[in-house]
This record gives sequence, structure tokens and C-alpha cells, in this order.
Amino acid sequence: MSNMQNPFPSDPDRNQIWEMLVERDIAAFVAADWGMVAGDFIEEGFLGVHAHKSRNPDEWAAAFPTLMEYRDEWLRQAHDSANTKFAEPLAEAIHRATNLTQIDISGDMAVAHKKFDGQVKLADGSVDTLNWQTLYYCRRSGDRWKIAGFTGYMAYK
Repeated sequence: MSNMQNPFPSDPDRNQIWEMLVERDIAAFVAADWGMVAGDFIEEGFLGVHAHKSRNPDEWAAAFPTLMEYRDEWLRQAHDSANTKFAEPLAEAIHRATNLTQIDISGDMAVAHKKFDGQVKLADGSVDTLNWQTLYYCRRSGDRWKIAGFTGYMAYK
């Protein structure tokens, strides 16, 4: 199955989480449009942990103690990306590098295991390597799933 195809077509909960964390997140990032994903978060109690690509939790930090601090960093990265010249369509390259096939659900809580493993070709002939993983902590809010926090930029492979 292509990384661009939702692997959960017959599972409504996992389908919705995948659409939020893969399809919508990639489209918003490439467009540098936080508004496309702003409604996917629970602001109250949000926490984003930055693992600095380390396997040692002692090196991880509560880098995003509020959603607004995470939004600012997300926008910074998205704008940096928008100002980079790529040799291939960015959205396709990110999809190719993204894997979200494990989503653990317990009641109204879920942990989604999103992994990045690939490269994006740059116009100058070099590559940008995507190699980390993120655990998203999701909570059902009404009739939809939202992101309550994450532990991201963890070492992968």
C-alpha cells in the first residue's frame, strides 16, 4: 500500500486519526497554513516534548508547553521549507517518507506512532533526510479525534 493511501478505510477512528496526522498535516505544512490544522488540537493541557533525536529520555525537553509555542515552531519550519527549492514535489516526498500504520486506541484516548524515514531531493542536487518518529497523544473530543500532545523528533533507526 502506498504511504499516500489511508491504511484504515474500514476503521472509522483510525481512519480519522490518519487523515488528521498524515493527509491534513502534510497539506497544511506544505502550504505553511496553520489554519488548516488549528482545529485538530486541544489547547488546554497541551504539551509537546522534543526528544532531540535522542534515545535517552533524560535528554528530552518540554519544549512546547503551550500549543501557541508549538504553532510558532511549526510555522517557522513550514516557512523555512516553503523558501527551499526542491527538485521534486514536497508533498509527495513527505508522504513517501511518512508511515502511520500503528494507532493504539483505548476508550477515548489514542497513541499514534508516526515515523519519518526518507529523503527529499533538493534543487542543488543534495537531499534533506527525514528520519525521526513522533508519538501523538490523541483524545476523542465530541465526534472527532484531536491532538492533546506529542513526544516528537525521537530517534528512529
